[in-house]
Amino acid sequence: MAYALEKKISPNRGKFGTGAIEGVVAPESANNAAAQTSFIPSLTLGIPGSPTMALMLGAMMIHGITPGPRIIDEHPQLFWGLVVSFLIGNLFLLILNIPLIGLWVRLLKVPGEFLYPATVAIICIGAYSINQSLFDIWSVLVFGLIGYALRLWRFEPAPLLIGFVLGPMMEEYFRRTMLLSRGDAMVFIERPGAVAILLAGLLLFAGSVLPVGRIVASARRSFSQPR
Repeated sequence: MAYALEKKISPNRGKFGTGAIEGVVAPESANNAAAQTSFIPSLTLGIPGSPTMALMLGAMMIHGITPGPRIIDEHPQLFWGLVVSFLIGNLFLLILNIPLIGLWVRLLKVPGEFLYPATVAIICIGAYSINQSLFDIWSVLVFGLIGYALRLWRFEPAPLLIGFVLGPMMEEYFRRTMLLSRGDAMVFIERPGAVAILLAGLLLFAGSVLPVGRIVASARRSFSQPR
């Protein structure tokens, strides 16, 4: 979106696609802004704004930190530490990236057969360090295979990750709501705001489910073609 907008308003739109600096700066600036603003719903509402934030929410809950409206009162050092880290991080990005851009480009040339095993090893070490249990490592491997299968079938693994993080929170708040309403499920549709949110969720769910048939049919055709 940032690239398309910059191309539309730039006086040098004819140079886009040939390495014009405007076409590089606009999407990168939007990318940096989106990375920080995704913390707003994640910290204040406990809703991850991106797959990366879903991982961070999981790490916070492991350490006993529950994101929500009271996080500023209960964990001010975390909140203000993040704010200060954003400012310091942007300064360091400016200082480091300009002289080291050649090094970052060389890192992209690392072969996948070296990069992927190292990444998996680091992930397994992190999973084992939490509970010192081999079950966690097997869980990593199983979910890795599930994610790989989802990619083969052209499904996005990010919603699975977000659902894995939000699932326990949804169960907890659903149980709390049912206790307060004494088991009356009509409490979810008593107010217009709640109805609007439910309808929006249903529309998003329907929009994501409807293309599934076409995706499965396309995957079957690709597998059935002779190699």
